[in-house]
Order: sequence, then structure tokens, then C-alpha cells
Amino acid sequence: MKGRIFLTVIFFALISASLASQTHTTVPVDASIYYFLEQAQARGLIDILPAIRPYSRSFIVRSIESILAASPQRLSSSERAILEMELQRYGQARDTGRFDLERGAYSFSALNNTRLTFDVGIGMQGLAGIGLYNDTGTYWGMENLGLAYISGDIGEVLSYDFNFFAAMIRAPRNALGLAYTYHEGFVSTPGWGDAINRQVMIYSEPLTFLPYTFKRNWDGGYFLNLGDLSERGFIEWPDFIGVGPHIISEISGTLFENILTWRFGRIRREWAGMSIGQSLTLNSMAQPFIALEAEFRPTSWFGFSSMTGVLEYLPVEGDQRSAAWGPQSLFSIEQMELNYKNYLHFGLGTTTVWGKRLELGYLFPLIPNFLYQAYVGDFDNSGLFMNIGGQVPGTGRLWFSLFIDDMVPNSFTDRTFFELDWNTYAYQFGVNFQIPWIGSFTSVTFSYTKNEPYNYTHRRIFAPWHNNNFNEEVIPLETAYINNGMSLGHYIPPNSDELLIGIRTIPAVNTDLLFQFRLVRSGASYGSRAVDGSHLLAELDPSSRRSNPVLRKFFLQDGAYRWMYVPALRAEHRLNLFGIPFTLFGGAGIVISYYTDIDGPVNSGAPSSFYWIDTPEYPASTGFIANIGFRIYM
Repeated sequence: MKGRIFLTVIFFALISASLASQTHTTVPVDASIYYFLEQAQARGLIDILPAIRPYSRSFIVRSIESILAASPQRLSSSERAILEMELQRYGQARDTGRFDLERGAYSFSALNNTRLTFDVGIGMQGLAGIGLYNDTGTYWGMENLGLAYISGDIGEVLSYDFNFFAAMIRAPRNALGLAYTYHEGFVSTPGWGDAINRQVMIYSEPLTFLPYTFKRNWDGGYFLNLGDLSERGFIEWPDFIGVGPHIISEISGTLFENILTWRFGRIRREWAGMSIGQSLTLNSMAQPFIALEAEFRPTSWFGFSSMTGVLEYLPVEGDQRSAAWGPQSLFSIEQMELNYKNYLHFGLGTTTVWGKRLELGYLFPLIPNFLYQAYVGDFDNSGLFMNIGGQVPGTGRLWFSLFIDDMVPNSFTDRTFFELDWNTYAYQFGVNFQIPWIGSFTSVTFSYTKNEPYNYTHRRIFAPWHNNNFNEEVIPLETAYINNGMSLGHYIPPNSDELLIGIRTIPAVNTDLLFQFRLVRSGASYGSRAVDGSHLLAELDPSSRRSNPVLRKFFLQDGAYRWMYVPALRAEHRLNLFGIPFTLFGGAGIVISYYTDIDGPVNSGAPSSFYWIDTPEYPASTGFIANIGFRIYM
């Protein structure tokens, strides 16, 4: 009898452990655990991590357990305490049968022929921001999110997660001016009837958030303006207080003892990123979209992944149907990864933005997208990407990333490669150093990113399967590298570069500090001194690309450019109030910006010296931005 009781206890203990470790839904890409894992990899405590985020909870649990199993001297006591807290967070016990105050969730399970678990919970986030500018005044903004979710497992190999957010947001921007999609003075030549020059409004970054840090936590076509709740209340951007829903959900699973994992869901992702938030290919700043993805990783030194998803449109001026008519696109990506022990990483892959149609080739992972577009008529926008990284465990690591949207190989021979707008690509150099004697998981990161003109953009086309006439308006098909108005790739716009210096440390177990300095230089996309190819809706002239002087690029020397210096500090502190986990976070920074211009005409096909300017069209500006917020159960 005692033996049976003992075996029963062991059985249910194993079941509980299995439930905790077999949760295959993902952890959001902005969670702190990704930084801890990245630093552990740099120390050689775990194998080189997959260049595909987000990771599943089960993968994170296994990784933390592997790190904690390392020899004690390789982790400080505070670092070990941090990881044990993260393990408790992501390896949560289930079937409490009551509301768990520490997690804000009610968990239970059904043990019949198939194990079925449920986790029903809530969360909340509040954020307020202010922007003080010497030239345009004071602005305030906010982002309040309420969360309700249900997640769980079906058996040992299948998990589900549904998150519904109610968002109340205010993120004011300024309208800067009109920009041409082609260059000013463009005239469509015969045979290029789909090359239609338009003017689009260019807006500033949200004025109460630091540049290139604001994520849209609402779903485009359903955002409501509180001033007009009619059916025309759908708006493009919450310059005033608005409310709307936001859905993040997935069904995920694994087969063959985690050799093959798959996921079907609408989540934020980051592929081919060599450092957190720095991917040139699919960046975590991109908007979520629904996709089906799979990853095959039989060993630590080889992995292959593939994904296809449906891109979303931006509801311009509240008109959903006309706004959605052109952006009827899908996105496919595939990536191969090779690792040599814990020292070298090599990644190679292809991407394609393609018009919605039944096209099995882009769904089939074993045909490179970049080549397949030629087999079906070259109507799509394909790209190549590559990553090379190396590290000395315990000291640091360095990497090089390259994304190629289009390229003319023989321009190397006539020495025009670096001048032709036709060569559209982005590249990045980066290095990360460990600083073990200051705080916990302390590191310094340097990176330089260059995004060439017209990169991530694409000329709109008349496709055979796409009816280009909507309400007697000619609307070609959009195939730019854009989802819901935001770039799928790196966050800086085309014709820009960024120098980034970051120091991150954990001075106490529950405190996270990040200091960053960024210098961002970008071509003016609007106004009389605009540089062609400097915004995401730009379209490259289809004719005379080798000879047209307008289609030559000379960074900083072919028109007006904006220079932005952005030092910033961000802090986060977790505490426990009456048994409830409560996180306080905030940040502050300064944005110093000005423009330079050149002596000669813009887009002339020849470089000119540049100088500092301060005009009503291109003013100098200094701004102070501060945010403060809290999170409960998020």
C-alpha cells in the first residue's frame, strides 16, 4: 500500500513537472529573459542561441536550467538569484484550483485520456509621457493597456495562448510636409503605366516617446476616435485619445523531442537578429501579423526555419476598403543557421513580399524564395540576408549582418556600385563586451547600421491576378517591405545610418538599468531639399536606372539631412505589494536635432559639401522626453 502511494505521488509529480515544462507558447520578444540568455551565451554557459525569436517557454526553461547547472564560480550569487526568479516565472506550476495572487491567474487541468490545462489571467499596464520642445511646445501622451488571456496545453506537444488587450492611447505627432513617392519632376515613360507619382504626408516620430522606440499596441482597422464613434471613426493614428483592441494569439507545438517546432499565430517576431532589437530582416519593432512557421533543429550546430504570413494594411483617413486595396500582400522567409561549437555563427536566408494568390512555391520551404520569384514572372519583392558572428566566451562577441533588397552585380566592375540607387541594401557591424566586475549581467554594445536609399521599398505593380481598379481609381499592388505602415526590417528609414552605444546592467536583483546613446542621420523625405528614396513609400524610377543622375546617391552630400543625437536612460524595478508583483519603469532622454544642406542642387548626381542650417522648413530642435509607467501581471 505504501509503495502504491509512493508511486502515485511520483506519477503526479512527474505530470506536474511535465505540464510546467511542456508549455510551447512564446515569451514576448521584449522580455528581459532574452538579454539574460544572450549574456549567458556570450559567457559560454549555453550553446549559441537560435537567431529566431520569440522562444517558447519550454525552450527558455531548458536554457535556464542548463545555465544554472554550470559551475558555481561562473555565476555570481545575484545572477543565480535572477535566473532562479526567471525560472519560477516561466516554469510555473499549474492546477492550483484557485486564483493565484502572485500570477494574476486561475489555473486548472483535466486529466482524462488527454491532459488539458487552462490558465486564465489578467494584466495591466499604464504609461504616461511628456515631450518638451524648444521650437514646437509641450506634448503629452499615454498608453494604457488592459489584458485578459487564456492559455494552456493539450497533451504534451500542443499549447495555445490567446491575449486580448483593450488599449487607450494618445501619441501625438507633427505633420512635417509632403513627399513624392518618386522623385520630384518624375515622368512615367511608355511601358511603365503602373509608375504613378504620388504625394504622401510625412509625419514626425511620436513626440512623447524617444525616436524609434514606440510600438503600436493596437490593431489598425479597429482603432476608434473617441470624438467620433461612428463607422467612420476608424483612424490611422491616435493623435487624440482613442480606444481599440489588440490581439496576440498562437497555437504552438513540438514533435520528435523538440527537434521540430511549429507555430500558427499573430505575434511579434525577430528573425536573423544578432543582438536584441537589431535585426535587419524581421525586426521586433515590426507590427505583428499572422503566420505559420516551423523550425527544424536536430543538433546545436544546425537549424532551418521557414515562415509564411499575411501582411496587414494601414487604414488611411478611416477608409478601410480603399486603404486595403493596394496592400494585398503576404510575406515568406526561410533561414539556415550553422554554428561551430560556441565560437562561430553563420546564417543565410531569403525573404519575399508577394501578392495574395495561391503560390505553392513560397509555401514550400526547400525552394529559395529569391530564386523562385524568377520562376513565376518576377512580380514579387524578394531579398537575401546573411549574418556572421563570432565570440570569445567570457570576453565578448562581434557580428556582421547584411540584407539585400536589390543589387546590380556588374556595377562593381564599372565602379558605380556605391553610387547607384538601384543597389538597395542594409548592413550592420556590432560588438558586445562583458563587464563582469560591475553589477550583474553587465555589458557594453556598439553597433553601426547603414540603410541605403530605397531599401525596404518597392515599386508598385499591375499584377495579372490583381484588379487594379477600385471605385474608378487606378491602384497598383503594393509589395514594399511594410506591415501596417511600419518597416518589417530595421527601424531607421531608408537613406539613414545609426551609431548606437549601449550599457546595460542589473545593479540589484530586481532592478534593470540601460543607458543608450544614438546618433541617427537620415535624408530629408519632404520639402524643397528632399533626397529621393528617403521614406518607406518611395518608389524607384523603373527606367534609366544606370544613367539617370537623380538615381545616384551620395550620403550627406546630395540634399538635406537630419542629424539626431539621443542620449537616454531607462530603468525598471520589480517589487511585491501585498503579494502582487508590481513593476515600475520609466525613462528620460534628450533629442538634439538639426539639418545639414549642400551648396548645389539636390539629387544632381554629384556630391557637394554640406553645412549646418536652421530654416522654417528644416529647423533645429532640442527636446526633452520622459516616460513613467507601471505593470501588473505583464
